[in-house]
Amino acid sequence: MSHHEHTPRTVDDFVLTRRDFLKQTGMGFGAMGLAATFAGLPTDAFASSSATHIPQAPHHEAKAKRVIHIFLNGGLSHVDSFDPKPLLKKYEGKELPSAYETERKTGGGFPSRFKFNKHGESGIEVSELFPKVAECVDDMCIIRSMHTNIPAHGPSTLMMNCGNNQLARPSLGSWVTYGLGTENQNLPGFVTLCPGGFPTGGAPNWQSAFLPSPYQGSYIDSQHEDVEKLVKNIKSHYSSKEGQRQQLDLLTELNYLHQKKRQEDAALEARIQSFELAYRMQFEATDAFDVHDEPEHIKEMYGTSVQSRQMLIARRLLERGVRFVQLWHGPGQPWDSHDDVEVQHKRLSGQCDQGIAALLKDLKQRGMLDDTLVVCTGEFGRTPTVEIAEPGISVAKGNGRDHNHHGFTAWMAGGGVKGGHIHGATDDFGFKAVEKPVHVHDLHATILHLLGFDHEALTYRHAGRDFRLTDIHGHVVTDILT
Repeated sequence: MSHHEHTPRTVDDFVLTRRDFLKQTGMGFGAMGLAATFAGLPTDAFASSSATHIPQAPHHEAKAKRVIHIFLNGGLSHVDSFDPKPLLKKYEGKELPSAYETERKTGGGFPSRFKFNKHGESGIEVSELFPKVAECVDDMCIIRSMHTNIPAHGPSTLMMNCGNNQLARPSLGSWVTYGLGTENQNLPGFVTLCPGGFPTGGAPNWQSAFLPSPYQGSYIDSQHEDVEKLVKNIKSHYSSKEGQRQQLDLLTELNYLHQKKRQEDAALEARIQSFELAYRMQFEATDAFDVHDEPEHIKEMYGTSVQSRQMLIARRLLERGVRFVQLWHGPGQPWDSHDDVEVQHKRLSGQCDQGIAALLKDLKQRGMLDDTLVVCTGEFGRTPTVEIAEPGISVAKGNGRDHNHHGFTAWMAGGGVKGGHIHGATDDFGFKAVEKPVHVHDLHATILHLLGFDHEALTYRHAGRDFRLTDIHGHVVTDILT
């Protein structure tokens, strides 16, 4: 009979993974090699979301603390909105003196069907497509000399969001939350709103890629008004708050026991923390996404369209400490007006003009515009020439515009940029950026600078090299800074 003291053991003590078996049978050298491999990884590769979301200090004093990125998906026509080109009238239907490579064959000059007027003390010209946004022009910095690499929606959308037109890289919102963290641990640091489904390219546009998963954007289908449809499972109809907490505590304990046997697996840690964030969101997000308690005059100022409502939600999220909110005009690529540019652009601007203007005015009257950076872009612009039919091409009406990556317009407001200011210019017809050109990498470098970061120093080591949003490119556009 054994005289050794018997220690009660649990079932878990008898469960061995393949790695445990090898280690306990004298073949643990492989695990030693694995540990050496992980030794070169940054410490936050295995950090929890609660730790990685703690607010961080930037490299230098920041002008902006948070960002709203309005994305007009499909390619807004700059020559019909913020970049007047009166000389096109002289060349209507005629070949332009200068032409550039386009995706498809284009015809003669196609002057805008919209009238441009001067607005504000700055006297900046904006077309009648955006009459309400034009009222805010003295707070806006309009960059008329944007350019990018490729005239195709998928690659150019990825470039504008992730700084690369081919590879899976962290998005702008992910870099911002990686650098700054968030001020509210009960809400995601990065939220992306797109009504009706995904935009062109889908989830890779707000991905965290090789950054830790807590920095990924949280997608919300903002077509819904009911909070329980906006955020699925936001409320439990089967358990009390206390009951949910007990269930989650038990699940967390089991998951951590499981994790200890797996070398602190980063993916498992991310899953554990996602459960915690989901629980906390149930009680915070319900309030953030429900706009019904807003005063009537605020709801009237924003309007009733889906675009207007998501602008109001964005303001509420910022007030609650969310760091980066992206607002898509989607799904798909609605601004892609190869045909009927006059009709389509008028319809689309009618959906968002009031909401964008209300957002800018609302932020200003609340004292938030000074440290909130509002950025409005598409993936590229459109040609100043008419698109004509080619074999196999379905567009043939002769009243639309093709993609144009050589020159287009973006605008910014608040957060340390000059209001009532125009930067750069395209040529006389709006085809190419010719004066003070600004590449997408330059725009990203400038956004990070306004948030307090040196874009060359905000890096993350992955696969043996340091990565950054701007890759090996980008210059801060100092002319637009206050």
